[in-house]
Amino acid sequence: MFNKAYIPFRGYFSSPYAKWQGSLAELHSLKLAASTVGRFIKEREIDPAIFDFLYLGFTIHQYQGFYGGPWVSAMMGAGHIPGVNVAQACATSTSCLMSAASGVETGIYETAAVVVGDRTSNGPHIVWPNPSGPGGQVLSENWMMDNFNSDPNVGKFSPMISTAENVAKAAGITKEEVDELAAHRWSQYEDALADDRAFQRGYFFPIVEQISKKKTITLEADEGVTPSKLEVLQGLRPVMEGGVHSFGAQTHPADGNGFLIVTTEEKARELAADPGVTVKICSYGFARVDRGFMPKAPLPAAKDALSKAGISLDDVKVIKTHNPFTVNDLYFAKELGIDAKSFNNYGSPLIFGHPQGPTAGRCVMELIEELAGKGGGYGLFTGCAAGDTGAAMVIKVDAA
Repeated sequence: MFNKAYIPFRGYFSSPYAKWQGSLAELHSLKLAASTVGRFIKEREIDPAIFDFLYLGFTIHQYQGFYGGPWVSAMMGAGHIPGVNVAQACATSTSCLMSAASGVETGIYETAAVVVGDRTSNGPHIVWPNPSGPGGQVLSENWMMDNFNSDPNVGKFSPMISTAENVAKAAGITKEEVDELAAHRWSQYEDALADDRAFQRGYFFPIVEQISKKKTITLEADEGVTPSKLEVLQGLRPVMEGGVHSFGAQTHPADGNGFLIVTTEEKARELAADPGVTVKICSYGFARVDRGFMPKAPLPAAKDALSKAGISLDDVKVIKTHNPFTVNDLYFAKELGIDAKSFNNYGSPLIFGHPQGPTAGRCVMELIEELAGKGGGYGLFTGCAAGDTGAAMVIKVDAA
């Protein structure tokens, strides 16, 4: 539970997300994140001297990423501060926010920068030494694809989608339910596109990266998002035999980055786009469930975060989830006795994509924006992470 950690209202941004092998596929994700943050703080007239520490969240390793935290802090114009690398798959952003809030809460520092960025496109191909192998043959892995398709704690043939199907089977969730909710999630995302993307413009910051004298890459809106229409979903076959999830009922890998400031209440008001709006980090929850049942984890994580915040689900005005598979939300809603269509307004990773490290951060930003638009209140974010784990966070927005 936290009492002293705040996020300045709109002292954050998410870049739009690029599709797999799309506009950002060849850009170094750490360099890109640093340059985007540098542009943001310059445009908002935020002095980098205010930062005391940096948390860098990324999960898909990049060239020279060994130096990640201090390197990114220097590239973004805050070379006076140390930084640490954080990786917890889909929960990376919440781990960064929890760590930053803990530092503020305990007085280790006043203001922390959270930078999150990943490029799932063109992930590294790694060779590991294996002296005891036949003839010293090496071990190799495709960092992203191989790990998406096999959890070493579960077994060799354990792709992440199998965890979704395990939960669907155990909970009696049907393909009809999955398709209907996936289509509804698309309609919610369409609401974020209304009025020239008015909702997204509250927290989006474009990518503008000059890569040569003649070429600049600009990304101002999500790229490669596929409409999820019910009639189309109904015609798609499940990916796994006997399963309920088609390719249209699960998220897609993406590239992107984001940034959040975590600081004291006084400093947050000073840095806020509107000092009348305060954003408090109330609590962080976590959980681990049975092996091979990852989509169950957001539920106990959410209960943990709510308990630590001293509130119940009835006190929560907005819920956002990281939902790589539609069953995540269906299971969560069924167990809590709520309507799965009642949360994830304005979109979710199921629709806009999943670049790993930044994903939960974008969800938290959307949570804040929706709460501010509703006049404030409590919000709950929860989501799963690789390895049958989950993480959750309660945020409170006061809007004067």
